[in-house]
Amino acid sequence: MNEERIEFLIEQANEARAHAYAPYSNFRVGAALLTKSNKLYLGCNIENASYTPTNCAERTAIFKAVYDGEREFEAIAIVSDGRNATAPCGVCRQVLAEFCEPSMPVICANMEGNYKILTLEELIPMAFTKEDMEKI
Repeated sequence: MNEERIEFLIEQANEARAHAYAPYSNFRVGAALLTKSNKLYLGCNIENASYTPTNCAERTAIFKAVYDGEREFEAIAIVSDGRNATAPCGVCRQVLAEFCEPSMPVICANMEGNYKILTLEELIPMAFTKEDMEKI
């Protein structure tokens, strides 16, 4: 993945962050998910007063893509209001593992443009997948 594409995904994730509904945490997160067919799906975090039904930016983006029939993904970028480059939470890592290859790049960025690129496998080693559901 070249630098221009990385910067584009970070920029799109940052724009998605602006749409976040985060009145409780005031911690806005945006995600930009790129499909292998070169479609882009954006997501933001959407909070709820009871917290449990809150949906993260990464899941918002991937659920939109899956709804549209997409099943192959190239990369995802995540940007938050935080000082550090923000990685997906555990639930989002598991959802990504359901639909993405372990080698997929996950670009974790902050508002200052600092970022780290990790593979999904680095973020969730030994993920529980459909192969684990196979019976003997």
